[in-house]
Amino acid sequence: MRLVDRAVLEAREDQLLAPFGMRSARSRGRRHPEPEDPLRTCYQRDRDRIIHSSSFRRLEYKTQVFVNHEGDNYRTRLTHSLEGAQIGRSAARALGLNEELTECLVLGHDLGHTPFGHSGERAMDELMKDHGGFEHNQQTLRILELLEERYPGFPGLNLTWEVREGVIKHQQDSDARAPAEYAPGQSPTLEAQLVDFVDEIAYNNHDIDDGLASGMFTPENIRAAGLFREAHDEVLAEGIDERIMRHQVVRRIINRCIRDLLETTRRQLEAARIRSVEDVRGAGRRLVGYSDDMAARVRELKDFLFRNMYRHYRVVRMGDKAGRIVRDLFESFVGEPLQLPPHYYERVGREGAHRVVCDYIAGMTDRFALDEHRKLFDPLVRV
Repeated sequence: MRLVDRAVLEAREDQLLAPFGMRSARSRGRRHPEPEDPLRTCYQRDRDRIIHSSSFRRLEYKTQVFVNHEGDNYRTRLTHSLEGAQIGRSAARALGLNEELTECLVLGHDLGHTPFGHSGERAMDELMKDHGGFEHNQQTLRILELLEERYPGFPGLNLTWEVREGVIKHQQDSDARAPAEYAPGQSPTLEAQLVDFVDEIAYNNHDIDDGLASGMFTPENIRAAGLFREAHDEVLAEGIDERIMRHQVVRRIINRCIRDLLETTRRQLEAARIRSVEDVRGAGRRLVGYSDDMAARVRELKDFLFRNMYRHYRVVRMGDKAGRIVRDLFESFVGEPLQLPPHYYERVGREGAHRVVCDYIAGMTDRFALDEHRKLFDPLVRV
């Protein structure tokens, strides 16, 4: 028998993918040349490199909405990425896109987040405003290209061009602002375009689940959002047990969003007569998206979550506390860089204290940041 090696997998892609799906064999390659893996396609190899990275493991202890110590069952950045990757693979398969490229992008898209979620990111951006700013997608690219240290011949993970481009351009308003290396002004692959919606579907729905589980709002409250109300009515009509009600509602909302996304995207690809990846790049607009009706319904749901969860006093209190912790750490390390671990301190002369301190703090988990804060500011804690 013959092994199912890279050549077999690439031949399968040619048979199974739509004409506009990104073939592994047509990748623009890596910044630092390497021999191809005999068994895995280039995007499978990229996915595996992300999964084995230190940055990916640390997502287990980075905030999604709830800080890690607030409960074992709430989502973290890691579980969010895993849930998103499952949704992404299903959507990519249905559209005839490259599943491994999509999976790779979803698994890697949050590596650059600071501890404490968006509160930490806002604080870091303010602290870095005179030193290049901070944005988590740019930090993710920095991790992939520079900060991960696993190979003797090059910095970073040396991922393929399409993965790096997708990381920096997956958000809908990012095409024109991409670095010169990543074709600013051109649309990225459909796999990259899909990531923004997959990310949103994952976090909207697990935030519904976590918000209900935490008691921040009730089913009666969130019925104000049409997407939830319709799914909830179905569950009530079927007499489903209250204990699993919210899980069944979430499942139905995800299915509604995915079906609309797939059907609308299919129609837009046909209307634009897209026949290749080059057609996608030259289309002059994004081709993955919801119908107008679904887009409005998703906005309504997001507005509810913003008012009732992300602005809930418990989340706001923790966010304010998180901002103070990030600011304290940043100001202390910049004020005296010798407090940094040696392998960070040795970079200060080349890159400047602000950027090195930013890299150090952004890479922290929630609990590590809390431990570092105690060591620096509690005189009774040994350093």
